[in-house]
Amino acid sequence: MINLKRVYDAVSPTDGTRLLIERLWPRGIKKTSLKIKSWIKDVAPSTELRQWFSHDPVKWDEFRRRYSAELRANPDAWKPIIDTALHATVTLIYSSHDTVHNNAIALEAFLNAHLPKKKSRHIQPARPRATLKAQPRRAKA
Repeated sequence: MINLKRVYDAVSPTDGTRLLIERLWPRGIKKTSLKIKSWIKDVAPSTELRQWFSHDPVKWDEFRRRYSAELRANPDAWKPIIDTALHATVTLIYSSHDTVHNNAIALEAFLNAHLPKKKSRHIQPARPRATLKAQPRRAKA
């Protein structure tokens, strides 16, 4: 399971493995206050893409397309997140003030699309039991 949380939100025991997914350290945040397991800079958008996007909602669709292309080109950055999410809760920590148009939203969608689908357990219909055919009775001699 993958969750999202802003760096300004309180730490919770249900967060599981907390991973900072920003290229730059968030302003005004002490390293000790985030309680993160890891800071994964390489999974963040490139500096060029981040600066081009500049959190402009008009550029959102194109940003997601370009960011997905960057992620596909760098699977070593995001596959460890998938591996962890298969066994535990992962919370991606981000610093954007816009909670709708940001790299964490795009990354979460990308990762969820790459998580193996859970195999649903189909319940097999019960097989009809073999019926015993009545045997004709033998006449007593």
